[in-house]
Amino acid sequence: MAEHVSWWKRLYFRVAARKPLDQILREGNKTQMKRALGRIDLIAIGIGAIVGTGIFVLTGIAAAENAGPAVIVSFLIAGVVSGLSAFSYSEMASMVPISGSAYTYTYATMGELLGWIIGWDLILEYLVGAATVAVGWSAYVVTFFKDVFSVEFTRKTTQAPVLWDNDALAFKVNHGAYINLPAIFVTLLVTSLLVFGIKQATWVNRVVVVIKLIVILLFIFGACKYVDRSNYTPFVPPREGNSFGVKGVFKGTQRVFFAYIGFDAVSTAAQEAKDPQKDLPWGICASLAICTVLYIAVSTVLCGIASYKDLGVASPLTHALEFHDNTRWLRILIELGAICGLTSVILIMLLAQPRIFFAMARDGLFPRIFGRLHHRFKTPHVPTIVSGVVCAVLAGVLPVDILGDMTSVGTLLAFFLVNIGVIIMRYIHPDAQRGFIVPGGPFLIPIPGAAIALVILVLSDGPTIYRLFIWLAIGLLVYVVYGFRYSRVGNPEKWSEEDIAYFQDAGMLESDSEYPEKQSLESAQSKRSVTSVVEMPEPRHFDFSTGGPSSYSHTGVYEMEPPHPIYHK
Repeated sequence: MAEHVSWWKRLYFRVAARKPLDQILREGNKTQMKRALGRIDLIAIGIGAIVGTGIFVLTGIAAAENAGPAVIVSFLIAGVVSGLSAFSYSEMASMVPISGSAYTYTYATMGELLGWIIGWDLILEYLVGAATVAVGWSAYVVTFFKDVFSVEFTRKTTQAPVLWDNDALAFKVNHGAYINLPAIFVTLLVTSLLVFGIKQATWVNRVVVVIKLIVILLFIFGACKYVDRSNYTPFVPPREGNSFGVKGVFKGTQRVFFAYIGFDAVSTAAQEAKDPQKDLPWGICASLAICTVLYIAVSTVLCGIASYKDLGVASPLTHALEFHDNTRWLRILIELGAICGLTSVILIMLLAQPRIFFAMARDGLFPRIFGRLHHRFKTPHVPTIVSGVVCAVLAGVLPVDILGDMTSVGTLLAFFLVNIGVIIMRYIHPDAQRGFIVPGGPFLIPIPGAAIALVILVLSDGPTIYRLFIWLAIGLLVYVVYGFRYSRVGNPEKWSEEDIAYFQDAGMLESDSEYPEKQSLESAQSKRSVTSVVEMPEPRHFDFSTGGPSSYSHTGVYEMEPPHPIYHK
């Protein structure tokens, strides 16, 4: 007699279904997206995304509100932890070179539900991240016009209507401010550029990356002569409420973690890279190493030329230089570099976000209109436009510090799951081709990387964690209402060849000839009676509607690790 499979086991099998690696790779290899990015482009994307708000905005805020001069240590800790995760990202990106980044890695290793959670989390990371940078961009534009043209913009149209009180852990009204129009403007401008093509966007990114690197070096070597060693004392200020002390150093680490999220944005460009297995690890690791050195150098000089108490502004580098004579032209160059640099960060964040939407829509977790490329530009234009508009709204009404904190916790959760994903992949796909392998085996680097990311996440402010859980709860509701019902993995019967053809991508249409095991499995099933017992080999393919094994399908393949080895058809 057939063994009864309870509803909760079927539910577990359903939400724990993994998307098979061979299907992921086939869809990625036959993508219709333009492969126009070389190794230098990918490194430039990493630097373009990393060097921005961390240096030009959050350095001063983290020093003034969290760590004091010890923000230097915060950057060092964040760099080391990011380096551990960068190794894991490099292995996963070289093994699964798909634009879905951590979402796709998690889907392939831990199943659909966790894949959805990290995908929804990445939406928070990139959308809010771009909005954070847009707010910083606005502050530098206002300062630039004041210094160069003696034009002062009104607060009514250049600041958010609300502020975040770090001591009271609550919002307060920013009287006299209504909307941040410059932040909205740059967001919509970059969105328009991204719709027209990846090649044009990367060319712009290269130019602004060169400009901002030159400007950062000018600040380091031009301002170091103003360093006053007394500004480094006390290096770790005594604890005051929720700020400073040793805990403040770690809270500063959590805040500046936002500055390092750029390297994972490199992995979202996988399907547009010429040689993703070799070049993605280079893009991830090289960009992170360069930027970590720059962050530590800039924070050291910044805390030396002004008291940390005076750095809690949206443009701390130029503000610190105002305390010294004959720095006007250096301030102007820094403002120009900051404007260019922050523009590239917004560009990369808004390049990465739509590609997460794109990957999730092609798996059926979002409406399929988000998974189609523009017929001419070969860009995911619909999610790009939607992401840009939402980002513009956030940048127009929320302050930089609250946005940065929300992005950091999202990044930490992604780091944690990617590190765990490396360990799982080593066991379920030990022979898969990898362009890069994390040194020291599957535990030496991924486990500390995951553990430290989790610790920093737990040390985040209560309201920041609450906002993350609220966001994830909203995501679970969306998953139950839509993703669970229309997922290609869990609901193959709802996806016909015509539905797949809507995406206009050959990699998503697999013929029976590509799967000789499909015919052999179907032949074997036809010879069995309805009550015959079948022992499934690894990996098992499971039909959730019947509680038994299923064949490969052109519309959906699912990979399971059910707890019992015997099933019935």
